Amino acid sequence: MSNCTVESCTVETSDGVKLHTKLFKPKEEEIKDDLVVVLVHPFSILGGCQALLRGIASGLADKGYRAVTFDMRGAGRSTGRPSLTGFAEIKDVVAVCNWVRENLSGDRILLVGSSAGAPIAGSAVDQIEHVVGYVSLGYPFGMIASILFGRHHKAILQSPKPKLFVMGTRDGFTSVRQLDNKLSSAKGRVESHLIEGVSHFQMEGPAHDSQMVNRILEFIQSL
Repeated sequence: MSNCTVESCTVETSDGVKLHTKLFKPKEEEIKDDLVVVLVHPFSILGGCQALLRGIASGLADKGYRAVTFDMRGAGRSTGRPSLTGFAEIKDVVAVCNWVRENLSGDRILLVGSSAGAPIAGSAVDQIEHVVGYVSLGYPFGMIASILFGRHHKAILQSPKPKLFVMGTRDGFTSVRQLDNKLSSAKGRVESHLIEGVSHFQMEGPAHDSQMVNRILEFIQSL
């Protein structure tokens, strides 16, 4: 059972959308440093919401890091409408990161995106000065997914900030070869971590939350 506390609040975007947001906090004396992890959930249109990231967020808080989840526009209790390509949702990520900086003294932010949340978060990385790194959990680089999210690829691949791509070897949206091809052109420090025999949606499931937490923690230690 997690020992962290969870606080809810509302964050408003630049275009007036109100985002239902949760802060997962370790006990005050157990906070490791000023770094805050902001997690971006999978595709809202397919039912993605912040609840899918609760296990990872509470796991990070148990290890001493503050973690923030939020429902993007049109998901959960947030207002607004989801977009098909995820470009409107970039404003949501920027707004939450600005809130973290202003309210949590979060001068260092790690952005973590899951599934469709990965391209959305990737497009926000260089729009937010205080983001010091990026982790993708199952980035949909494959051909079919690229119809919706292909225009996001360039932003993260061209970013000089450190980045980690975690993917299952049986991901149905992206093959290992497609991942390698994409990352071969990436700028700055880029790492990948493959989870043998795991599919895209299996990796999103709670059975792999602790593994995702460990990968994220290792990456944080390298920043």
